[in-house]
Amino acid sequence: MRSREIRVDQRTSRPRIADVAREAGVSKTAVSFAFNNPDRLSPETANRIRVVADSLGYRPHPVARMLTQRRTMALGVLTPQMLSVIFSNPFFGAFSEGVASSAEESGYGLHFISPVLGSLARAVDRATVDGVVAIGLSVDHPEVEQIRSAGLPIVMVDSTALPDHGSVEVDDESGARAAAEHLLALGHRDFLIIGVEPPTPATAQDPEGVVSRRLRGYRSALADAGVELPESAVVVGPARIDGGIAAFNRAREDGLRPTAVLAMSDAMAIGAMRAAQEQRLSVPDDISIVGFDDIELAQYTDPPLTTVHQPIRRKGEEAVRMLLSVIEGREPARSEHRRLETRLVIRGSTGPVPQTRQEVAIN
Repeated sequence: MRSREIRVDQRTSRPRIADVAREAGVSKTAVSFAFNNPDRLSPETANRIRVVADSLGYRPHPVARMLTQRRTMALGVLTPQMLSVIFSNPFFGAFSEGVASSAEESGYGLHFISPVLGSLARAVDRATVDGVVAIGLSVDHPEVEQIRSAGLPIVMVDSTALPDHGSVEVDDESGARAAAEHLLALGHRDFLIIGVEPPTPATAQDPEGVVSRRLRGYRSALADAGVELPESAVVVGPARIDGGIAAFNRAREDGLRPTAVLAMSDAMAIGAMRAAQEQRLSVPDDISIVGFDDIELAQYTDPPLTTVHQPIRRKGEEAVRMLLSVIEGREPARSEHRRLETRLVIRGSTGPVPQTRQEVAIN
């Protein structure tokens, strides 16, 4: 290319597409093609335009590029609660790790969408993304319908499957049943279930959501063993360690004296374990505790936590894979539904029912 003085429009300190077009001797459309659709130019022309652009310090404006490609190269992660609440749950950190791994591998960024000034609808309206992974929202949630109406691809995680959109879940009911059966086999008959409360007080529990499926698994195992579970033996709280502490303490204040606790999250199980130990109860000699998730911390508690393992990171990876298959048109995956397996991991937080309680039961 013949050496000549490079001129940049002095009205702006940032080189513009017109400057590149003038110096390269091409149209502005050709410059756009060089960055966004290089296959529409000869390799020599596309390379020459990029060399000129580099010499000018030109970079395509991200918004203009987004409009040209009709892509934001960002995926939304829709959560029903504020991020300050969500991120306090170790489960969400592991799930987000899987989401981020698959997204970044494909060149996409992430936009976490949580309520803005108490309004999830307002947050969704402001989000500029190519598709959404929605975790823990029921299918009749207004924001889910808002996304569908906008024509955005959506993959539901831990929720009822939509017939025309992908979904990822684990076999919650079987996992919960295995946890209850383990405690029953150890002789336990007095149970406390610590469940996860809805995102807001006004939100009804999804009858096919995670909480409902796990509760069905617990109840079915107990019923098959002839154990009646009163409604007072099911308490709820936030899926955090302090939520487990508060739920356990509230149950004790109400006069419940279980020998076994089934918690719907490891964080809550760890909280229940701490609360029990603060009340001078030995785990598992006085009370056995089982969690659900198998977060990394579970193996390092004292004693190590017996729990139901679910592939948390893989759940995030699968959700993004399914979402990108729709966004990029690789396959018609809108109706793909994946159910991942769970398994019981037995550690030190569970043991036989205390001898004194056995004697009472026999007599």
